Amino acid sequence: MAAIAVNQFAECVTCHAWSPDHSMIALCPNNHEVHIYKSIEENWERIHVLQKHDQIVAGIDWSKSSNRIVTVSHDRNSYVWNQEGSVWVPTLVILRLNRAALCVQWSPKGNKFAVGSGAKTVCICYYEQENNWWVSKLIRKKHDSSVTSVAWHPNNVLIATTSTDGKCRVFSTFIKGVDAGKPRKSGSGSSLDAKFGEQIVQLDLSFCWAFGVKWSPSGNSLAYVGHNSMIYFVDHIGPSPSAQSVVLRDLPLRDVMFVSEKLVIGVGYDCNPMVFAADGIGSWSFVRFLDEKKSASSSARYGSQLTEAFGKFYGSSKQGTSNDKTRGGVHDNCINCIVPFKTSSGSNKMTSFSTSGLDGKVVIWDLKNQEDLLEYM
Repeated sequence: MAAIAVNQFAECVTCHAWSPDHSMIALCPNNHEVHIYKSIEENWERIHVLQKHDQIVAGIDWSKSSNRIVTVSHDRNSYVWNQEGSVWVPTLVILRLNRAALCVQWSPKGNKFAVGSGAKTVCICYYEQENNWWVSKLIRKKHDSSVTSVAWHPNNVLIATTSTDGKCRVFSTFIKGVDAGKPRKSGSGSSLDAKFGEQIVQLDLSFCWAFGVKWSPSGNSLAYVGHNSMIYFVDHIGPSPSAQSVVLRDLPLRDVMFVSEKLVIGVGYDCNPMVFAADGIGSWSFVRFLDEKKSASSSARYGSQLTEAFGKFYGSSKQGTSNDKTRGGVHDNCINCIVPFKTSSGSNKMTSFSTSGLDGKVVIWDLKNQEDLLEYM
């Protein structure tokens, strides 16, 4: 059993985020409100209710560097919340959207955040000191449908997106005056001297809706998931990327997260986090569900074949297939959100993460005692 804490906050949790010190959690109970809970004597007590949106809050992120909360909603608005004493004060963000805002994430430095929307656009938002407000620059005419997820590269400039048009894209978000100096080359070798909104690469691996996308800690790789029960791993982001795909016999995933360069957790409709790992040559495969004992060695590895590097992702890559597993665990319904929780002291290695879902639970998962996964961490 990997879960170390299970809390039932609502009938359904749309999304959640942790405060920098992990003593508070902000979540949306599937309505227009954001509830903030604080851990007091081993119990979670609701201490704030943020009420400014008119429709369901679709995304929350809590900045680790500035302690600000950003929220987005189906009402097409976004607010940045600053804590002043015991009160959270909202500041409206000028998004200029004509459709719902669907997802949001702070950049690593906390000086920008990205909003994906149903208007086929991505808003890159930053603070204008002279006007004392948050404004946005829009990445337009690139997506053919709703933007379902956004993920910042560690360099604070590149951003990856997924969309219901089935594609994953990487863009430059360099803003003069916001990003200091000139962007430098990343470890992945992709060009970062591109203008704002310039598309670095388009990945056409999925032929259905694409959901959660994340970068690896180094920024050299990314992973995203499709509604066709597939997960995609892409290396060498740039003119000649290489890709792998793993086919699941189970239900589709909704979100994904890198624990390390060789370990990925996926969550979705099977209500149980799925573990994927890379072997010595970088070939990814499904290992097991996290909420169960390690499977036999004969079924612990599945054939995920490395696709030859190619520039345009038309056509399908070679595919591996995961083994059939018993569903169910701590969660009783679809898991739609996964976020990092804690890292080990003295290093940046992730030791735990949290998930939330349609069952209203927030579950904290411990990785330190997963002996069979230690070699990948």
